[in-house]
Amino acid sequence: MSHSASSPDAGKRLAALALAALGVVYGDIGTSPLYSFKEVFAGNHPIPVTPQNIYGSLSLFFWALIIVVSVKYVIFIMRADNRGEGGIMALIALALHTVQDKPRQARWIMIFGVLGAAMFYGDGMVTPAMSVLSAVEGLEVGAPALHPFVLPLTLLVLFGLFFVQKNGSAVVGRLFGPVMLCWFSVLALIGVRNILLHPEILAAFNPWYGIDFLLANRAMGLLAMGNVVLAVTGAEALYADMGHFGRKPISRAWFAFVLPALVLNYAGQGAALLADARVADNPFFRSAPEWALYPLIGLATLATVIASQSVISGAFSVTRQAMQLGFLPRMEVLHTNEKAQGQIYLPAVNWGLMVAVMVLVLGFQSSNNLAAAYGIAVTGDMVITSILATVVVAKVWGWGWWRAGLLFSCFLSVELVFLAANILKIPDGGWFPLVAGMVIFILMTTWKRGRQLLDERLRGERLELQPFLAALQASPPHRVAGTAVFFNADPNGVPHALLHNLMHNKVLHERVVLLSVQFFDVPYVPDIDRVEVRALTGNFWRVIVQYGFKDEPDVPQALAMCAEAGLHFTALETSYFIGRATLIPRLGSDMAFWREKIFVAMFRNAGSATSFFRVPSNRVVELGTQVVL
Repeated sequence: MSHSASSPDAGKRLAALALAALGVVYGDIGTSPLYSFKEVFAGNHPIPVTPQNIYGSLSLFFWALIIVVSVKYVIFIMRADNRGEGGIMALIALALHTVQDKPRQARWIMIFGVLGAAMFYGDGMVTPAMSVLSAVEGLEVGAPALHPFVLPLTLLVLFGLFFVQKNGSAVVGRLFGPVMLCWFSVLALIGVRNILLHPEILAAFNPWYGIDFLLANRAMGLLAMGNVVLAVTGAEALYADMGHFGRKPISRAWFAFVLPALVLNYAGQGAALLADARVADNPFFRSAPEWALYPLIGLATLATVIASQSVISGAFSVTRQAMQLGFLPRMEVLHTNEKAQGQIYLPAVNWGLMVAVMVLVLGFQSSNNLAAAYGIAVTGDMVITSILATVVVAKVWGWGWWRAGLLFSCFLSVELVFLAANILKIPDGGWFPLVAGMVIFILMTTWKRGRQLLDERLRGERLELQPFLAALQASPPHRVAGTAVFFNADPNGVPHALLHNLMHNKVLHERVVLLSVQFFDVPYVPDIDRVEVRALTGNFWRVIVQYGFKDEPDVPQALAMCAEAGLHFTALETSYFIGRATLIPRLGSDMAFWREKIFVAMFRNAGSATSFFRVPSNRVVELGTQVVL
């Protein structure tokens, strides 16, 4: 009885999660029909509109969706979860667990992972520009005279999208699922309408048409593959958002709804091209009935805004994870929804992305030109994911190198062709996401290495904790009422802020807490493992607070959990002491001088520990020190 009662509830929960996944996960890949098929026949390197080329390119689109998205991501990659979480950072953590005693291999995994994250940012800049511009360009189909208004309207939509980010996406997010449900339904209906007029187009699902197309058009076929990859942009989102919805709802939504809708729409665009080659300039909008054009433009614009929102939210999430894993400096993180942990807003990331997207729209002027910049970051990310996943499948799953290598070599053979095709587009615009990705890669690796050097310098100057406590017992300083919490990077050392406080103020608080905050390469740390408390001599306490890379740090909340261990805090009697270093670069260091200068600049402009750890600002004392790198 209980089983029969729970089954309908479980089915409803699964359906609700699948609907939500439509709005968050499939926005990017779901808007690909707007531009991907068009770019093959009307892009910067168009191929002739012939039945053979239509059948061949459509076959490539279909099998790209099957091999890359369905088999690689949905069936295999999504099983490589880190405690239920997915995405490039989770994959890095899984791969690193397999080489803990092999520093050289760990270093290469780290490099590949960071490069993948950097490529994600490059893709995140192009996606909103490409998606929204493609939707607004539909106006030209119905009224060519509206061409001068396309760019201003695109910029207005994008500005509005980035402007509302500070309010959070919770309210708008409720509409994402129903809007995308409507969008995919319309995609399928438009496709079916055109297929019924030319049902012979369904023969294109035969893989031979795609193979024959590539063999008959070698150089041209390779260029076409650079546009075919546009159909699978957004595949990484399936894996990245797995922690929000779970593997089952995402895969269910893909196979039951998204994949059929995409396949039907692409086939419908192919059928429309068979009927009239003149629709090649915009087969998506021209394959729709004339009366539906303007409602379709409105719906497409909403869908592209949702796709862009997903990318922006993803950028916020990846940035926070990178900060907590030590690859980026602290930035201001605002929580837009107290009930939803993932609802965050990073002003620096938001406005930086907006500027980059606006520059792209103004610089490239059209979706045809932007298509050249779109794809290389995506394919680079796919290749890196396959390499890291090979390590995980071989070592974590226990498949061994031969079986794992054989499986992912199949995926890599397709993805490397995509990558080679997109390399050809570098002169036409593919350089932009590459340059953006490399800049971010340099910043992330510089910060990681700089922090290591800084920690080494501070560790070399540190005092051991136990001898220090013994010295205090022998010659106790004056104690004042209250509790002092000193942030301490090294649990076994004495914080510099404590030494400076003793040196200048000549006093200690009645109770002293040495607080170390540690981040681990797991998504979440359970509350039972959140704090470690140890009483030391002289009313000193050592507290270690532990977070995963997706946890939201909240030091006062964590300290409240110390009550079970007998350590109670009163907010008005607690002061927080934070050390703040002033860095001085020097020639001949272990890091190139130009990278030292970059690190110093990043360090100087990093967000405060006060806001990052959600410490009350009116209870904070900062004490500075100089460090020569």
